[in-house]
Formats: sequence, C-alpha cells, structure tokens
Amino acid sequence: MTTVLTQPSADSDVVIGTHTLKSRLIVGTGKYATFEQMQECLKISGADVITVAVRRERLVDADGRNILDFIDLDQYTILPNTAGCFTAEDAVRVAKLGREILRGLENPGADWVKLEVLGDTKTLLPDPVATIEACRQLVDDGFQVLCYTSDDPITARRLKEAGATSVMPAGSPIGSGQGILNPNNVRICMEYLKEDDPDYPVIVDAGVGTASDVAFAMELGCDGVLLNTAIASAANPHLMADAMRQACICGRQASLAGRIPKKLYATASSPIDGTITNGN
Repeated sequence: MTTVLTQPSADSDVVIGTHTLKSRLIVGTGKYATFEQMQECLKISGADVITVAVRRERLVDADGRNILDFIDLDQYTILPNTAGCFTAEDAVRVAKLGREILRGLENPGADWVKLEVLGDTKTLLPDPVATIEACRQLVDDGFQVLCYTSDDPITARRLKEAGATSVMPAGSPIGSGQGILNPNNVRICMEYLKEDDPDYPVIVDAGVGTASDVAFAMELGCDGVLLNTAIASAANPHLMADAMRQACICGRQASLAGRIPKKLYATASSPIDGTITNGN
C-alpha cells in the first residue's frame, strides 16, 4: 500500500488590489553598492514586485546611469514610492510623476503607489495626518494606495477607511534593523483591518534587520514583508537576499501550520504511562 503525502502550499498568491503577487516578499532598490549588485540580489530574492523611489536624485547614480535601465520591466512590476516626501502635497505630486514614468514604460505598476509621508528626518516615522490626507487625494485620483504607517491600530483603521488598498505598518523605524518591536500592535492592526475582510492585505514595511524578522512577521499572519536596507547593506547582500526569500516562505508555512500554544510548565514529549519505577 502506497501512502501519499500531501504537501500544503505555502506559496499561494497574495492579491493586492488588482495585482496578484507570486512572492510575498517585496524588495527595494536603494543603497546597493552598484546597480549590477542590485540586479543580482533582486533575482535571488525571488520577488516579482520591487519598489523604486521616484525622486529624481534616487533614479540616477553618480555616473548618470538610470536605475530603470537595470531593471527588467518585463519581469518585475514596479511599485513606485514617495520616499523622501514630508508633505501630502509633495507625496501626491511625486506619485503622479511615478505614474507618468511607468505609463511611458508600459509597466503594470503605473496604477499603484507606496505612499510615504514622513514626519521628520530623525525618526523617518510617518506623519499620520498628512498620510491620511494624501491617501484620500490619491484614491480620488484613481491610485491603488499602499500606505506606510506606524504600528498604531487606530491610524491603520483610518487609512483603510480613507481607501488604502493595503496598510503597511512598520515593524520599527526605517533602516533601523530593530525588527518588529511591538508584535501585539501588529496583531491588533491585522484584527482591525481584516475584520469582516479577511483577505485585506497587511504588509510589514520597515525595520527588518535579518531573516528571522521576516519569518516572525509571516508567523504573525502578515500577508507579506517589504524591505530594502537589510539586504542592500548586509555584509553579503547576495546571501542575505536568499535568506530573506527562504525566511518568507518558512514563516508563511509556520503560520499556516499553526504553532503549539505556549505553556508555563513543561510537557513531556514521550508518554509517561508504563514508565518503569522503583516500585514496579
């Protein structure tokens, strides 16, 4: 008799608005030593969506080379982002610029944007009021908006009410590498955002330092992780890109499998019935 082992799928697609992603890992394109290194790491990461900062000074390197010339636009869907914007007005303007660039390149990412409106240069934490304002304007203008925000559940709920296609709570400040500092807040964000809407995509964005942070985010039940610095600034970016890819899959598998409950006291792994004692 042959026993057939069934393997649960952990790599099911995730849907964000009108976009279907094969990989739950979204990676950035900044801070790499060279565009060539970026190309290699993007491929190793397995991501099919990559995010690019639209501001002109981030599109062109010191030698005048355009980052978009090093990205296979037939392979990747670009998620333009408004990194470096500190007002709603600036973010909306940059988002529209990104849309025009991607329309010209005929990339499917022209219809969405990762919205960042930062509060100050020291923390790079989001300005919640300006983010909500910009989100409303962009949604009214036809964008699918993925909002970078803090891990505050109330703000997350307000962003969804403003029409955000996805809310993306930060694990910790951008580029800090501190991982997920407040997992309970991320859990509450998901509870609020997925209530009566279980397929609403929640993506952890920012703060990831290493592969275990990605696995943890996925084990919490998040739908994906967006990161950049943890790969680009690693001592070996290529190896870290592969570690992130595997961590995303493993964390998803663990979330689907279901962890055992945590207990205060020990539980024997082997049955104790029939154990030989001095009295027997």
